[in-house]
Amino acid sequence: MATEYGQGYGSGLGFPERGPASGFPERGGSRRHRLPAGLRAPFEGRSWREFGYVLLGLPISILLFVYAVTMVSLGAGLLVTFLGIPVLAAALAGCRGFGAMERARARALLHLEVADPEPLRMRRSGFMAWMGAVLKSGTSWRSLLYAVLHFPWAVFSFVVAVNVWAYGWALVTYPLWFWVFPVWAGQDGLQLYGDETHRIYLDNPFEITVTALVGLLFTLATPWIVRALTMVDRLLVHGLLGPSRLATRVVELESDRGVVVDTAAADLRRIERDLHDGAQARLVALAMDLGLAKEKLAEDPQAAARMVDEAHGEVKTALQELRDLARGIHPAVLTDRGLDAALSAVASRCAVPVEVQVDLEERPVPAIEGIAYFTVSELLQNISKHSRATWAAVDVWRVENRLMLQVVDNGIGGAAVSGGSGLTGLAERLDAVDGILVVDSPVGGPTRVTAELPWRTV
Repeated sequence: MATEYGQGYGSGLGFPERGPASGFPERGGSRRHRLPAGLRAPFEGRSWREFGYVLLGLPISILLFVYAVTMVSLGAGLLVTFLGIPVLAAALAGCRGFGAMERARARALLHLEVADPEPLRMRRSGFMAWMGAVLKSGTSWRSLLYAVLHFPWAVFSFVVAVNVWAYGWALVTYPLWFWVFPVWAGQDGLQLYGDETHRIYLDNPFEITVTALVGLLFTLATPWIVRALTMVDRLLVHGLLGPSRLATRVVELESDRGVVVDTAAADLRRIERDLHDGAQARLVALAMDLGLAKEKLAEDPQAAARMVDEAHGEVKTALQELRDLARGIHPAVLTDRGLDAALSAVASRCAVPVEVQVDLEERPVPAIEGIAYFTVSELLQNISKHSRATWAAVDVWRVENRLMLQVVDNGIGGAAVSGGSGLTGLAERLDAVDGILVVDSPVGGPTRVTAELPWRTV
C-alpha cells in the first residue's frame, strides 16, 4: 500500500491527518504560517524536492529505457540460441533493480511509501530455478513496463517543468535585466562615461510591470504544475513498482485466515472450559448425590427424598447453563426469527435499557448474521460491565452492499480499540470477513461504535 509520510486515517474514519502530504508545510510542522500556501509555495522544501525529482527523472529514465529496450531486444534476438532466456532474465532482473531504486527515489523526494513487491518464489535453488522465477514473476514484467512507459512521460514532465520554472523566474526578474544587463534587455539602462555615471530613466514602465506580474503568476503556479506532474509519477510508481493487488489480497487473506483459525480455537477452548467448569462439574456432583440417595433409600427414605430433591434442582441449574452455552454458540432464536428478535432478546438481558431498531428487508447469510449478532452482544456486555450508562441504543440497517451496525450509550466513554481489549479482538474478527469497526468514545462520553460487514444474501 502506498502512503505519504504524515498521512493517515484518524480514528479509522478515513479522514487524512495533518502532515506534509496534505499541503506544502514540511514534516513535523503544525505551525501556522502568516503567508498563504500559494505565496510561500515557490520557497517550500517540498516544491524543490518535487522539482528535483522531475529533473532527475529524465536522465534516469533515459538510462532505464535504453537498458530495458537493448537487453530485451538482444534477448529476443538470441531466443534462437540457448543465450536468449538468460539474457531476458538478466534484463528483467535489472529492471527489478531499477524499480527498487525508483521506489527509494520516490521515498526520498516525494515522501511516497510504496511497499516492496513480493520476492521471487523459487521451489528449489540454482540458476535455472532463479531464471524461471524471474521470468514468471509479474513484478519483473511490471518493472519492464515501467521502464518503457516512464521515458516519454519523463521527457514531457521535464520539458514542461523546466520551461515553466525558467520563464517564470526570468520574467519576474525582468526589471533587473534593464538595470544590470541593459543591452540584453534591448534598452539603455546604465551607461558609464569616464568616471561619471549617468542613469537614463526607462521610458516603458508599463511593459516592465506587466512582464513582472506575468512572471510572478508563472512562478506561483510552477509548484502546483510540478505537483500535478509528480502525481502521475506517484501513480506509475505505486501501480507498477509496488506489490500487485492480487499479492496484497493474498497476504490479507492469509492474515485473515490466521485470525479465523485463532478465533475458532479460542471459541473451542472457551466452550471446553465452560463445559468442564460448569455443566460437567454439576453433572458429576449430581451423579454423586444420586448415588448417595440410592444408598440411603432403604435406610432413610426421607433423607433420600431430600437428596433427590436437591439433585432435581442441580439438574435444572445444569440445563440452564447448557442453554446459555448453546445460546453463546449460536442462539436458536437467531436461526428461527433473524436479527431483530435475536437482538431484542440480547437487549432484554442487558443491565441498562436498550432501544433496538432493525431495518432489514431480507436476511444476510447465516455467517454474517451470526457475526453481527455476536458483535452487538459483546458490545452490550461491555456497556453493562464498564460504561456506567443509563441508556443505550442499537441500530441495524443496510447501505448498498454493506450491513451497518451502530451501538450508542451515554456512559463515561474512554473505549478504544487498543491495548488488547475486547474491542481489539472484535475488530480482528470483523476484519477477517472484510468488516470494519470504528469507535468514537471521548472521555466523558457518549460512546458510539459503528461496525460494517459485507452484505451477502443466501
